[in-house]
Amino acid sequence: MTFSTCDLSDQHRDAARIPAPVFRDFGGRQCFQGAAVTVKCFEDNSRVKELLATPGHGRVLVVDGGGSTRCALLGDMIGKDAVANGWEGVVIYGCVRDTALLATLDIGIKAIGANPRRSTRRGEGIVGIQVDIAGVLVSDGDSVFGDEDGIVVLPPAQTDGATG
Repeated sequence: MTFSTCDLSDQHRDAARIPAPVFRDFGGRQCFQGAAVTVKCFEDNSRVKELLATPGHGRVLVVDGGGSTRCALLGDMIGKDAVANGWEGVVIYGCVRDTALLATLDIGIKAIGANPRRSTRRGEGIVGIQVDIAGVLVSDGDSVFGDEDGIVVLPPAQTDGATG
């Protein structure tokens, strides 16, 4: 990857949407970028599992889990599916589990914490809507960049040349 979230922030100034610095790295890759696929779900990872079982084509799944820390929305099995299906990254405004194994996977994973409790599966969640990730609105197709310094979200029209 040839980008830095710091450089993107400097280059795009007010157009660069930067979530609150509440995210930790859990994947084996800290730098990732791709077009956003959005899902809103609360303590139910049904849609997360479904989406990451489909071809990712280098995209980033952005999950609005409402900031809940009561259960995990992603674990080792779903993480392995994401890698096998070509997803670049996952950003979860919520928790993950199986962190030791997630750290070995070649994918960027950012979440606000870890919790060993799995989520329920009630088939709930909405895909493709604008979501709120730690104070930043993200729409399907926005460009998402993640590295050791944080996350930057840009509208697709502003990413020409963003990766240098």
